[in-house]
Amino acid sequence: LQRMLSIAVEVDKSPNCSSCRIADVIFPFILNIPLRSQREAFLNTTESQLLRCKVLELLFQHSCDVPTTLPLSLAKILYFLSHSSVLLQYQGETATWQRWDEMLQYLGLLLMSYQNVILAFLLAEHLRSSLNDRMDLIIQKVKPKLQDSDDISHLDIQLKIEDFISRMQQVLGQPVPLQIMDKLCMLR
Repeated sequence: LQRMLSIAVEVDKSPNCSSCRIADVIFPFILNIPLRSQREAFLNTTESQLLRCKVLELLFQHSCDVPTTLPLSLAKILYFLSHSSVLLQYQGETATWQRWDEMLQYLGLLLMSYQNVILAFLLAEHLRSSLNDRMDLIIQKVKPKLQDSDDISHLDIQLKIEDFISRMQQVLGQPVPLQIMDKLCMLR
């Protein structure tokens, strides 16, 4: 299935558009996956980095009280850190801190996938372009432009992480568990 999805993204004239369409179709099914381990298995085995980005972006948009119109970028990932909640349907009996742990796990996965897409884009693989157009872009040595919302500072990151920690402490009524702090350090 993952190979077929990856091929479906690649054969379209615009991989960016096809990954959006496929993510829109897959998203309701992901919301209905009952176990965290099953959700993680699906997301971790997604071969197309671009498709994984789109699916995770939809997941975080779904969990925000106020969705953002920012394009997928580092600024948007920081926005998700500040505004996402833990609204997955099948988290039932899971402890609150474990729900946040899952959210941070997916946020880290989104960041890594986004970085891979951007890195591939900068290395002239141009994942957002069709296979036919990539050769022309490589031959012409076209350099993609980073988005303005990818220009974030260390201070922005620090403030968002501190905001997240204080929000977690309010929700939990106790210090943030070590597992959460570890994930925040990796995310930073």
